[in-house]
Amino acid sequence: MKRFRYIINNLDCANCARKIEEALNKDERFKKVVVNFNTSRVSFEASETVDVSVINEIVKRVEPEVDIREIKASKDNEKLHTKEYSLFFLAIAVICCVIAVNVEFTNEIVNFILLVISYVLLIYKHLINSLKVLIKNKSINENLLIVISSLGAFVIGEVFEGIMVVALYTFGKFLEEKAINKTRSSVKELLDIRQNYANLKVENDIKEIDVSEIKVDDVLVVKKGERVPVDGIVTEGTTMLDTSALTGESELTSVSVNSKVLSGSINTGDVIEIKASEVYENSTVSRILTLMEEATDKKSKTETTVSKVSKIYTPVVLIFAALVAIFMPKLFDVTYAESLYRGLTFLVISCPCAIAISVPLSYFVGIGIASRNNILVKGSNYLDNLMHIKKIIFDKTGTLTTGAFKVTDIEIFDKSYSKEEVIDILTKGESLSNHPIAKSIMKLAKGEVNNEDVEDYKEIAGRGISFELQDKKVKIGTDDLCGDCVLEANVHLNIDGKHVASVIIDDGIKRNAKEAIEQLHKSGVKTYMFTGDQKEVAFEIGNELRIDEIRYEMLPADKFAGYEELSKKEPRIAFVGDGINDAPVLRRAFIGMSMGEIGSAAAIEASDVVLMKDDLLKIPEAIKISKSTNRIIKQNLIFAFVVKILCLVLSIIGKASMWMAVFADTGVTVLTIFNTLRLKNKFKRKHKSHNHNCECHEHHHHHHHECEH
Repeated sequence: MKRFRYIINNLDCANCARKIEEALNKDERFKKVVVNFNTSRVSFEASETVDVSVINEIVKRVEPEVDIREIKASKDNEKLHTKEYSLFFLAIAVICCVIAVNVEFTNEIVNFILLVISYVLLIYKHLINSLKVLIKNKSINENLLIVISSLGAFVIGEVFEGIMVVALYTFGKFLEEKAINKTRSSVKELLDIRQNYANLKVENDIKEIDVSEIKVDDVLVVKKGERVPVDGIVTEGTTMLDTSALTGESELTSVSVNSKVLSGSINTGDVIEIKASEVYENSTVSRILTLMEEATDKKSKTETTVSKVSKIYTPVVLIFAALVAIFMPKLFDVTYAESLYRGLTFLVISCPCAIAISVPLSYFVGIGIASRNNILVKGSNYLDNLMHIKKIIFDKTGTLTTGAFKVTDIEIFDKSYSKEEVIDILTKGESLSNHPIAKSIMKLAKGEVNNEDVEDYKEIAGRGISFELQDKKVKIGTDDLCGDCVLEANVHLNIDGKHVASVIIDDGIKRNAKEAIEQLHKSGVKTYMFTGDQKEVAFEIGNELRIDEIRYEMLPADKFAGYEELSKKEPRIAFVGDGINDAPVLRRAFIGMSMGEIGSAAAIEASDVVLMKDDLLKIPEAIKISKSTNRIIKQNLIFAFVVKILCLVLSIIGKASMWMAVFADTGVTVLTIFNTLRLKNKFKRKHKSHNHNCECHEHHHHHHHECEH
């Protein structure tokens, strides 16, 4: 199964996106169809390429105006929208109306014809839209409200006002479209990190192929200015890569033969050749794109509540307007013409556009801002949840500490062993382990290590290793494993039941960890640290960082149980981890955050928020973005409802004109959109470089056991 992506043109409502998704999912050729309204993309899995015309045929049955095109066909495709077209007709309609109202022709029929032309040009699209929704979805939307109220205004002689209602509504819709496109552009730089083609080396020739055709072990040529198409290993050449699209870091990375390179990086220097280590679907850039495309497909409770409210709201308003028109003359001293006018005014005021558009738009802007600040939020519900976090649990290694272990001292207690002999025994055993601590001990070795005489080697999860060496029973690991340890240290050497030596290993704290914890405490969040490390080391790091509660010597299963226990009292807990061993808790957490620049695939997959930089300050920043987005949504909803209720009351008592109705609808919508866009100014992308220890990235992304043995 391969994943295919296409651009959708003229997709102008989230409901239409849902219908297209359902239609394509019913076809057995397509699996896991995702239609993303916010990014104008459709993606699906299929066993073979399906012609675009076939996809269009299915799509046009449900949405005739929608057009599917290939992404690589043209970058201008995304600009093709029908709004300019409707603005042209809007202009003609308004001119016809102005002439009809202000110029008295000798034959009155000319005035009438001009008004009819004006009405037809303005209303026909809204009428078709409302009837389609009525027939297909058995629901009434705001388009029908607009059509009924403007036609009603025509009937009761308020022709000019009726036309202005539709004209301003159409123009408001145009502004909404502009605002949505503006937010779409905020995630463009992430969506543009894909290289559509690759230069495949075939003997001495270079052939241009699509990235989806790359196979593992293909040799690819990356020229200056091009992006690395898939993850791979450099086989020839040296150059400097710009990895800012992936990491947010402005500094260039130097690569040479045998260096690992990630897709999406830009070659800024000489030509290099790379051997593909992943197919496109599994490469770094593809994982990020998939995350971004899925980000806005998951609706939050607030969003779905608003769309549910709209479905009930419109029919209720129509019934209420009808009651006003029918019963007002019987209850008050007004004519039927006046009550009809008030009923129609009531209808126009009631349009829920501001509410329907501002909530999803706010979430989309919030997610866009977070992504530009190197925080990938996988859905609007997670953006919502961030502000409610009461506790945060941190994994230690790779999250709070760099994971770059370094031996600082070896203390020998059994003087019958020299330092060289101790190092020889340690390196023989640790040469068979993949743990970062083992790697730090291996740095003590001089030259190649011969481990042929190591027998009966065993790894004891979270505790260390045991083996036999020249008939001696050797254990290397925690004091729990080695027993009877005189010195409190990270790793002990026990031979034949006797404590021989202790190794002190430094596990450096990340430089911005302390400030991040401090900011979280200021905002009322309680912090925890879960680690597989020993008590002494755990407390040394935890106390240095002023973590509220420290739990140590935990295996992956203990972390999961620890989370469950804490969540019984307070379910709103975030978990921050970086590796495979954290995946179960990341999946379970109220908010799971994965650390590391692109990190372990399992951690990214399991988490709800991905921090694209090893920068813990991104956590309080993500919470701030969540709070600001939520504040904007509340402002928009309160403002829209207050204005609507005020105008509705005024319309019933006859104090509101159609003009006030127009403001209550389109005006409020435009104001809420501008209010939403204030978010973008509040969080400008930060370009300053953060000093954080990152010498460990290469290995801590691959050794994700909580390896303090």
